[in-house]
Amino acid sequence: MSPRGRQAAPDEKTVGTAAGPSLEKAAAVADDLPEAASPEELAAQWEAEKPEPAGLTTNVVLALLVIGFGGAGVVGSLALGTGSLGEPGPGTWPLVVSSAIALLGLVLLVQARATSDTERFTSDSWVVPPAVLTLVPFAYLIEIVGFEIPSVVLAFVWLKVLGREGWRTSVVGALLMTVSFYLIFVTALGVSLPHLF
Repeated sequence: MSPRGRQAAPDEKTVGTAAGPSLEKAAAVADDLPEAASPEELAAQWEAEKPEPAGLTTNVVLALLVIGFGGAGVVGSLALGTGSLGEPGPGTWPLVVSSAIALLGLVLLVQARATSDTERFTSDSWVVPPAVLTLVPFAYLIEIVGFEIPSVVLAFVWLKVLGREGWRTSVVGALLMTVSFYLIFVTALGVSLPHLF
């Protein structure tokens, strides 16, 4: 075949320039990537990194706290009045929920010795009491100014102060949570909540 009829094969540098990164660069990048772990290796890694489990005493104390919380809810529900099946009172649903919480607490108490998937208390656990305490002003303010403003402030405090999230995440998250809550409970379900809009 004559030289004119044969086409010269392009070299790698020419192909690399025309089609993007060269093959050599692509190979170098592929060599630098970490090797994908198998599911078994990931499971072993997660098992090694998981926090220490809580002991029997912690499990029993937590179960008793849950039972106490549910029991207090039952007493409060009965004080509100449960009404009847045909005409439920204001305490009907709180009674159902509180009874379920107390029952789950009993289940936790029975399984306290066999349970090993609870985490040991650490310094991060102390975030819970302040979070619960912030519900007191929230419950007070909701009756005065409606739930929208207190909900935004509460969600922001939980995200930014207690959760140590960034400013953007805290602001956007607080607004989205409040709007979602409004759309679900006030607009869609018609729940009687004090609200501004």
